Amino acid sequence: MTSRSPGARHDERPQQVETAYILSLTAIALQLVSWVMGSFVIEPTGYDEMRQEVGQDQVVQQLALSAVALCVICVLWALLAVKMREGQNWARLVLAAATALSALFLVNSLSMSGYPWDELVGAAPDLVAYGAIAMMFLPSSNAYFADDTVEP
Repeated sequence: MTSRSPGARHDERPQQVETAYILSLTAIALQLVSWVMGSFVIEPTGYDEMRQEVGQDQVVQQLALSAVALCVICVLWALLAVKMREGQNWARLVLAAATALSALFLVNSLSMSGYPWDELVGAAPDLVAYGAIAMMFLPSSNAYFADDTVEP
C-alpha cells in the first residue's frame, strides 16, 4: 500500500475525489438519521420491539450501547474520508474494504427478507457509500492516489 509522502501535491484534487468525500459525509449523516428513525420513529420502532422482548431497563442500555457503537463507527468513517480526501491511498482501500463487507451484509439481509422495498429504503446510507467508493476508483481518482511526486 502506498500513501502520499509529506509535501506531496494536493492542489490537483480531482472533482471525483471531492464528490466521494461529500458522498461519504452524506452517507454518515443518513446512517445516523436512519438509526434514529428505526429506533424511535418508524413503526414498529426498535425501541418498542426491544422493550417487549427484554424490558424497559435493558432496552435503554441496549440503545445506549448501540448509539455509542454507531458514533464510534461514524467518527472512524469520517476520519477515513478526510484522509482519503487528502490523498491517502490506504484510507481509500480501507473504505473500499469496509464498504465491500457492508455490501455483503446488506445482500444477505435483503435476501433473507425477500428484498422488501422498506429494507431498500433503509439501505440508503449504504447505497450512497457505494457511490462514494465508485467515485474513488474512477481513472482520475486512481491517478490522484497514485501521484506520489513531491514538488521541488
